[in-house]
Amino acid sequence: MSHIQKKIALITGASSQGEIGTAICRKLASQGINIFFTHWNSDEVWIEKFQQEILRMGVRCGAMKIDLSDANAAFIIYEEILAKLGYPSILINNAAHSTSNDYLSLDAKSLDDHYAVNMRSNFLLCVEFARRFKKSNLESGRIINMTSGQDLAPMPGELAYVATKGAISAFTRSLSQELAPLGITVNAVNPGPTDSTWMTDEIRNFLLPRFPMGRIGTPDDVARVIAFLASDEAEWITGQIIHSEGGFVRG
Repeated sequence: MSHIQKKIALITGASSQGEIGTAICRKLASQGINIFFTHWNSDEVWIEKFQQEILRMGVRCGAMKIDLSDANAAFIIYEEILAKLGYPSILINNAAHSTSNDYLSLDAKSLDDHYAVNMRSNFLLCVEFARRFKKSNLESGRIINMTSGQDLAPMPGELAYVATKGAISAFTRSLSQELAPLGITVNAVNPGPTDSTWMTDEIRNFLLPRFPMGRIGTPDDVARVIAFLASDEAEWITGQIIHSEGGFVRG
């Protein structure tokens, strides 16, 4: 894989140690890519240490605390990254809102809360990326969204989450067709159950037998897939939902 020297990547949702977003930042920085990440409900001391860690890799790094449920979040983020680093050629929509809702508990607020982050902010970040890309001198761009396997099987008890995350797959496929003439690829990654900040020992013990490789996926597994899709080698891959789950067995 050729390195993408001194390009700029925007990654949402890198708020604490052990998260997928954090692993993506580290992986791309290790390839010489400048990093700008967003965070929320995070430890400011840790954020500062993490920025210093990225800077020690020899790249520039910016960060921004922002609530992605703000309708203007996408525009605020782009103004900030342009002021601090320049125009990004890589966008990774990793942040997500998730609470459990079955048919008994689903209500308008739950739907609105999920929609604001998982759909509205995601979609506006994508289209604003493309609009500004047209005005830049960049030759190629990469948009990578995150899904959670809604295309593959039901997720009972997660109605608001699956509805809004599932919409990302449809949006990704259609947007890829519109942006291909600009030289922007648009893909999505489903990493399957990943041992990040949300897993407990009980969940790990339940899931482990379903992984034929004998282990649960890690944030680093996700980051490697993202790094490939962001690379020059992936220029012919667009409109795809990549299910990188280590053979995870459902049912």
